[in-house]
Amino acid sequence: MDKQFNTRSMIFTLFGDYIRHYDNLIWIGSLIRLLQEFGHNEQSVRAAISRMSKQGWVQAEKVGNKSYYSLTERGKARMDEASKRIYKTEHPSWDGSWRILVYTIPENKRHLRDELRKELVWSGFGLLSNSCWITPNPLEEEVNRLIEKYDISEYVSFFNASYIGTNDQEELVQKCWNLDEVNDKYQLFIQEYSQKYIIDKNKIEKGELSDGSCFVKSALLVHQYRKFLFIDPNLPQELLPKKWLGDSAASLFTDYYQLLIEPATRFFEKVYKQAEIDKVMEEIKK
Repeated sequence: MDKQFNTRSMIFTLFGDYIRHYDNLIWIGSLIRLLQEFGHNEQSVRAAISRMSKQGWVQAEKVGNKSYYSLTERGKARMDEASKRIYKTEHPSWDGSWRILVYTIPENKRHLRDELRKELVWSGFGLLSNSCWITPNPLEEEVNRLIEKYDISEYVSFFNASYIGTNDQEELVQKCWNLDEVNDKYQLFIQEYSQKYIIDKNKIEKGELSDGSCFVKSALLVHQYRKFLFIDPNLPQELLPKKWLGDSAASLFTDYYQLLIEPATRFFEKVYKQAEIDKVMEEIKK
């Protein structure tokens, strides 16, 4: 199960970083070849992509006797949102208001409640009290998409409000998010990847790192950094602690990613284009 989840997660990374920029379409054979670089076999790739298709993230289409996969509209929206946060260059601006979402989903629809919680955490909402979630960010569009997706408009109330409590905003933030824990994870990321960055920068300058190795390292870097989307609420600067390490981690990620992306892209295109060449050759043979 863990292996399948890891394969699925890596497929998301490849769609977000590469495939969606190449006509949002890839042959399953190319996907299998790319995932082999990370130790995933054909069976795990086919199982993971099938699961993603059933969940509505990707869709399949047949071209001759070959299966191709592309992101659905829902998948594109998720990738666009994730990319904006992964490759952000500054914190979101704040209008001083808080968005509050309250729901009363009945027990017989508990599965919807559980799914909604996961989505809200991913979007950066914090739990203020039971079934009451808040965010300083203007996520109206995302909330409306969730309400439509799960068909829960009758159970949800959504507000734009001002905080006039006796405690300051910092205490409100501490109640809803464990930023100390997030900061600790950023520190670990910086410690590990600053060393890797120096080593790989030296190797690339000496021509000692292959395009395939850069592809693997780049994808794993994004894959690892992407995990912060599930724990970092992407708060405005005004609401962050003074010794916030998220900015240093973001700078390191950007520098490392830029170091690897050119050779990594060359490797991806080689695999991707070879599949297209094979496809044309098959058509000629017919």
